[in-house]
Amino acid sequence: MKMSITTKTGDRGTTRLFSGEEVSKDSLRPNAYGDLDELVSILGVARCHCPAADTQQAILELQRELFVAGSEMATTPGAVERLDQRIDAARLAELERRMAELEAAIEVPDSFIVPGGSPAGAFLDLARSVSRRLERRAGGMCADGELDNDNLIVWLNRLSDYLYLLARSAEDKPTLVKSE
Repeated sequence: MKMSITTKTGDRGTTRLFSGEEVSKDSLRPNAYGDLDELVSILGVARCHCPAADTQQAILELQRELFVAGSEMATTPGAVERLDQRIDAARLAELERRMAELEAAIEVPDSFIVPGGSPAGAFLDLARSVSRRLERRAGGMCADGELDNDNLIVWLNRLSDYLYLLARSAEDKPTLVKSE
């Protein structure tokens, strides 16, 4: 028998976490992984608009990593041992390696940019702003004792920088706030 995607748990204003607990849909954890879901979707749009195959691949890899982060955010600290994967020091180091590689390959503007230099760049900038919201929510979860993984917090902090670099790599010439 084929399972339905409808669980009816939400009919009561609650949702079930990956780790099984039922919580209010407006609590911090579902808001955080909701932001993460939005981010993954925006990255999908960016990937569709990106002409460069290497940048498409980088975005796809990032989307997959976000699913790892999302499963952790949807799991209470007491149940994280059930997870097959987590954002760990190795994943953080890999993100930092990708960032360094990209930063060395592109010219980083010395001014604020106005998003919209290309469709892919604009969507990557939108993803960057959503990733910052996600980071703030994760910080709130950490402060409330709902998230206990320093690697994940640092990884989320680096994420917005990486998305900034990807956005700049997707544009021929970014539009700067200060006119030339």
